Amino acid sequence: MKAIQLTENGGSDVLQLREVPIPEPKEGELLMKVDAAGLNFIDVYQRDGMYPIALPFILGMEGAGTIEAVGAGVSGFRPGDRAAVGGALVGSYAEYAIVPEGRAVKCPDGMDTKTAAALMLQGMTAHYLCCDTYPVQPGDWTLVHAAAGGTGLLLTQMIKMRGGKVIGTVSTEEKAQLAREAGADEVVLYTQQDFEAEVQRITGGEGVAVVYDSVAKTTFDKGLNVLRPRGTMALYGQSSGKIDPIDPAILAAKGSLFLTRPTLASYIAKREELEKRASDIMGWVKAGKLNVRIGATYPLAEAKAAHDALEGRKTTGKVLLIP
Repeated sequence: MKAIQLTENGGSDVLQLREVPIPEPKEGELLMKVDAAGLNFIDVYQRDGMYPIALPFILGMEGAGTIEAVGAGVSGFRPGDRAAVGGALVGSYAEYAIVPEGRAVKCPDGMDTKTAAALMLQGMTAHYLCCDTYPVQPGDWTLVHAAAGGTGLLLTQMIKMRGGKVIGTVSTEEKAQLAREAGADEVVLYTQQDFEAEVQRITGGEGVAVVYDSVAKTTFDKGLNVLRPRGTMALYGQSSGKIDPIDPAILAAKGSLFLTRPTLASYIAKREELEKRASDIMGWVKAGKLNVRIGATYPLAEAKAAHDALEGRKTTGKVLLIP
C-alpha cells in the first residue's frame, strides 16, 4: 500500500510517499481501508519531533473508511462496516490503517466517511473544551483563537449551542466572515487590531470567562490579561510555539485564574466518554445543528503541500488527505 511513512523527523520535506506492506489486524484490532485522513496540528508536532515517536512510523491520528478485516476477539465490528477514529495514532496517512477496536466508532447511516473523518478529532476536541474543560454557561463571554480553523469553527458553534457568546480572533477578512457564519458575536482581526484591547472594549472591562487557545506563544500573555477573575485559560495547542515558563503566582495576581493544558486523549480515555462525544457531535451534524466545513482536500501524495498550507495559516475549516 501507499503511505506517508516517516523515517526521520524534520520539516515538511520528510513527508514522502512510500510503498509499505498492508498491515494485518491482531487481536482486538481492525484493518480499515482509509477513505479520508484528517490533518491536524499535532501531526506537525509528531513530524518535526516535538512529540517524539519511534521511527519509522506512519502519520495520522484521524480518519474514516470501511473495515476490511478484523482480528481475533473483535465483536463490535465486521468487514463492510463504515468506521471513524480520532485521537489515537493509527497511521491514517495511508491506504489502510490498523485501528484498535476500542478507539473506533461506527459512522451513522446517512453520514459519508469524509464528513466523519473531518469531525472526529477536532469535533471531540471542541466538545470536551466547552462541555468539560470549562463548561460554558449561558451568557458567558468566551475568546476563541484561530476561530476559522477546523476546531475553531466547531467550537464556536458548540459554545453558541450552550448559550455562550464568542469573540473570535482571525487573520483575514475572509476568515472573519467564516467565523461570523459559525455564530461568532464579535470577530477581531489580530493582524490589524490588538485583541487584548478589543476584548476589554467588548466586555466592558469585565473580561471573558474562558480563553480557548491553540496558538500559545504569541497569544498566551495577553490571553491571561483578558480573563475575568477566576477565569480559565484552556491552552490546547501551540501552533506559534511553546509558552515561556510561568510562575504560578502570576495566576493569583491576575485574579485567581485557572490554567489547564488539556489533551483529547485524557477526555476519551474511557470507552463511554469516546462514545458519548462521538455520538453527540455526529448527532448534531445529522440534525443540522452543527456544520462541518471541509476547507480543502489533498491527494495523499501531496501531504507536504497540505502541511505547508496548515503551518502557513492558509487553511480554513478541515483539511483532508485522500488516499
